[in-house]
Amino acid sequence: MLEHPLTMWQQMESLGYTRRDFLRFASWLAAAAGIEASGIGQVVHAMETKPRIPVLWLHFQECTCCSESFIRSSHPIVADVLLDKISLDYTETLMAAAGHQAEKSLHDTMKKYKGEYLLLVEGAIPTNDDGVYCCIGGRSAQDILTEVAEGAKAIVCWGSCASNGCIQAASPNPTGATPVHTLISGKPIINVPGCPPIAEVMAGTIVHLLAFDRIPQLDGLGRPKAFFSRRVHDTCYRRPNYDAGLFVESFDDENAKRGYCLYKMGCRGPVTYNACGVMRWNNGVSYPIQSGHGCIGCSEEKFWDYGPFYQHLASFPGFGIETTADKVGVALGIATAAGIATHAISTNIRKRKQIQQEIAGSDTIADDTKGGA
Repeated sequence: MLEHPLTMWQQMESLGYTRRDFLRFASWLAAAAGIEASGIGQVVHAMETKPRIPVLWLHFQECTCCSESFIRSSHPIVADVLLDKISLDYTETLMAAAGHQAEKSLHDTMKKYKGEYLLLVEGAIPTNDDGVYCCIGGRSAQDILTEVAEGAKAIVCWGSCASNGCIQAASPNPTGATPVHTLISGKPIINVPGCPPIAEVMAGTIVHLLAFDRIPQLDGLGRPKAFFSRRVHDTCYRRPNYDAGLFVESFDDENAKRGYCLYKMGCRGPVTYNACGVMRWNNGVSYPIQSGHGCIGCSEEKFWDYGPFYQHLASFPGFGIETTADKVGVALGIATAAGIATHAISTNIRKRKQIQQEIAGSDTIADDTKGGA
């Protein structure tokens, strides 16, 4: 069993990186993890002093795109150092060992670092027919997950497969594909959905665990708020065209060439929470909407069962999707006029009641005066 004596800084230093490189990397990781500037010092301290965390990375019903995304991070040090930093002790995709040696590494880590290791899961878990649809070494995915999760410090679900079942769970779901959180309880679980998730989002989630020794703040679906608190629609560079009512009607029309909004082409950006529009892909060069394709909502639960990806979605709260800028202006004008009219009417009613009360009060005083006389 490998020991884990080196910290991240020591690992970087051994590979020839300078102190300046290390501090820049710490700042980049802090930003990627959604940590404000005042927290950078804590990230630096953690990477200077904390030993490498043993990590077990399990693969079940998936296409390995999450692993592919992670190792292709736009920051070179992620692949060069971070994988070493977290001491990736077991993963069917990247480890050199095979067979009995690989299984020994898995069980040695589980035994020696019980309650300390981090479990990363990629892929859904089939539950129908005793889990025969995904078996490794003669054991079902569910059996393996249950055993390894028991001694984990925390569980990170990479991608939509592990987070919500993804395509494998599409109706009628013949294999009974199931996300991790429905099978495992009593453990901190972080869902990082996406098909695949952005590499920097994956790295940022790991760094938060390393630096603060706790899971990041999560939303109602167990996703890190630092990356899943805003809709793709809110950060999309095509948003002004949406607000102006300028839409692509077909992928080969003039509006498409002008970069108008893709909502009518089925873009699900308005109902999808992810950091694609901010962090982007391929070294920050682009993301699906920027390359001319609408968002398919891959970080949302059951996105595969919402209907055809190119089908126009129903309107969502706010101005009607068909509304042009002129109509929006007219609607606002009407709303304003209606508000003024409503205010005037309510004011008049209030004043009338006040006058009536004053008259009633005067009559009462007059009656009292007569009675006293």
